[in-house]
Amino acid sequence: MSDLTKTPVTVITGFLGAGKTTLIRHLMSQPQGKRLAVLVNEFGTMGVDGEILKSCADDNCPAENIMELSNGCICCTVADDFIPTLEKLMAMPSKPDHILIETSGLALPKPLLKAFDWPAIRSRITVDGVIAVADAEAVAAGRFAPDEAAVEAQRATDPSLDHETPLSEVFEDQIACADIVLLSKADLAGEHGLAAARAVIEAEAPRKLPILPLTDGVIDPRVILGLGAAAEDDLAARPSHHDGADDHEHDDFDSVVIELAEIADPLDLAARIERLAREQNILRVKGHVAVAGKPMRLLVQAVGERVRHQYDRPWGDQPRASRLVVIAEHDDIDEAAIRAVLAA
Repeated sequence: MSDLTKTPVTVITGFLGAGKTTLIRHLMSQPQGKRLAVLVNEFGTMGVDGEILKSCADDNCPAENIMELSNGCICCTVADDFIPTLEKLMAMPSKPDHILIETSGLALPKPLLKAFDWPAIRSRITVDGVIAVADAEAVAAGRFAPDEAAVEAQRATDPSLDHETPLSEVFEDQIACADIVLLSKADLAGEHGLAAARAVIEAEAPRKLPILPLTDGVIDPRVILGLGAAAEDDLAARPSHHDGADDHEHDDFDSVVIELAEIADPLDLAARIERLAREQNILRVKGHVAVAGKPMRLLVQAVGERVRHQYDRPWGDQPRASRLVVIAEHDDIDEAAIRAVLAA
């Protein structure tokens, strides 16, 4: 007799560097007796997040259950990439009990939810819930919630100005689609920052949402898994800036891969990345770098001027190739200028 129980999917959305991968690593380590699968959508040509997660694979979430979609935004490649990948997961000899989907930081979650209405998967999969991860410090600083009064004052003097920046629009759509919002890096934001971030999100949310602090991706999985939201049937309660549009564009954002020679000093590289954020409005940098005299590769993760780096594993037989993905709004991507700072 066939199993009519639908496999639950949790969609984890959030802005670039908010902490989605860290959260998924924690969930992989606390599977609650379930066999997990993970689908990672990268923006750009390098699967850094996928590699990080595969390094954490175990019997509960083996490496073959961790798949990457790197050919563009997950909600723009539904027919070509997303549906076939889900079907591949569901056809495995040991079907996953729960699927985690990490969207790219640029993905709008609502078009993705609409994909779950496709006949090929609707009868077998349901969206258990949408979890939005937001950087508490950034939200508290108001980076994604422009002051409407100030914007109107600017508009009065320059009618060409629009208060909706691409980043704020993505942020608002992610919050509006969420069942739960996790405020990451709560330890850095502190109580005052968390309170400010909550106020921003409550003002943006179309309905009352649980808003929970998160540090290092640690949260009881029972809080965010097993919600039973059936979000694919609840689209009307999840408004989007793009409602009524057949599709959406990501021309506001761009990425470039920078290849480097071996470096001597990770701290010097971190300072250069900070300079990119400060002088060229670079949003995100991530990749692996070879350090002279070190057998292990250096994992680099940067969000704005906040740069983290650590040695994650030996190069082994892999070429010691230093490559960084740099992501920014389209008009801020100047490959020559970026290369000049990183490779100088």
